[in-house]
Amino acid sequence: MLKPIERRSLADAVYEQLRDAIVSGDLEPGSSLPSERQLREQLGVNRGALREALKRLEEARLVRIRHGGATEVLDFREHAGTSLLEDLLVAPDGSVRTRVARGVIEMRAALAPDIARLAALRGGPDCTERLAEQLVALREADGVLNQQRVALEFWATLVDASDNLAYRLAYNSLREGYVRFMHLLSPVLADEVGDVDAYQSIADAVAAGESEAAYDQAKALLARGTGTMTALMDAVGRQQTETP
Repeated sequence: MLKPIERRSLADAVYEQLRDAIVSGDLEPGSSLPSERQLREQLGVNRGALREALKRLEEARLVRIRHGGATEVLDFREHAGTSLLEDLLVAPDGSVRTRVARGVIEMRAALAPDIARLAALRGGPDCTERLAEQLVALREADGVLNQQRVALEFWATLVDASDNLAYRLAYNSLREGYVRFMHLLSPVLADEVGDVDAYQSIADAVAAGESEAAYDQAKALLARGTGTMTALMDAVGRQQTETP
């Protein structure tokens, strides 16, 4: 199941290998990891690298380390947080996990309208000013990739204005996963990020404190990207299934 580490930071490589074994089910929830001595021998790493990796696994809530006892594998579906999303998007072979990606897309579509609604209720002059600056940048952005970068800042401003820490942390996780594939998503998001008037409508509703209008405008805008991205994930999933 495990193989010697040959490259990258030793702690990173150990973490990734054990993480993937847990996520794939090779290491089942409720089971115990081999002893530190056995893991060091199987992976070919030193004690420091192994312990750093185990600490990261514990912080990700993938294992429970019992001092003086065995390290228990946890069910990531029950214990892990959104910070694991970025890791889960890519399988060990480098392919995209389309079910995870689809879930991220659906989460984005569900959260963004309510973020805009709360920003309209709680945002102030600083939010309005920042959105206005980002709208100028969006109009002047050269190419879809640069429009995507500005759009991320636009939504970050709305998240800050929403004054909702849970939404902020969820947004951080979504953004990290999104940035990894931003260049691949450019063709399917061109229609969404290129519609500056739609972003203007959201900003106007937020500035006016019109929460329901902000919600509706955001929902309508993201529905366009959601449809194209879901279709892309479905196509990728079919291709992965058909590839021998």
